[in-house]
Amino acid sequence: MERVVIALAIVVVVGVVAAVIRRRRPADAPTQVAHTVPQQLDRADFGHDDLDWLVVAFTSASCHTCADMVAKARAAETPQVGFEEIEYGAQRALHQKYGIDAVPTVVVVDRSGVVRRSFLGRNSATDLWAGIASARDEADAS
Repeated sequence: MERVVIALAIVVVVGVVAAVIRRRRPADAPTQVAHTVPQQLDRADFGHDDLDWLVVAFTSASCHTCADMVAKARAAETPQVGFEEIEYGAQRALHQKYGIDAVPTVVVVDRSGVVRRSFLGRNSATDLWAGIASARDEADAS
């Protein structure tokens, strides 16, 4: 009988130690959200059909970062590069069609609608403009 009591005591102690260790272990990190960017756009959905390049900014009126990215992207507009802003409230169907789930999303699209560069969230003007230039350079080289 004495051995049974000792065995039960050991089981209780091990259970308490396991519970304490479980409580002290940090919680798992939250799952990271991955946002999608379209790989192809139908250029007929946007203006500037006559231009080789199009920069499209998917935005929302409630997004404070969006206005900054629109200003940077609009500054890249040239006679060869068009710009179009697609605001969620005004053009929700295009956001849904292309699976835009985060704003601002800025894409650089060639004449055939292939997305050559994309930018999610806040980016510097230098990164944005360099991305547009490198996409154009790569296309010219091929």
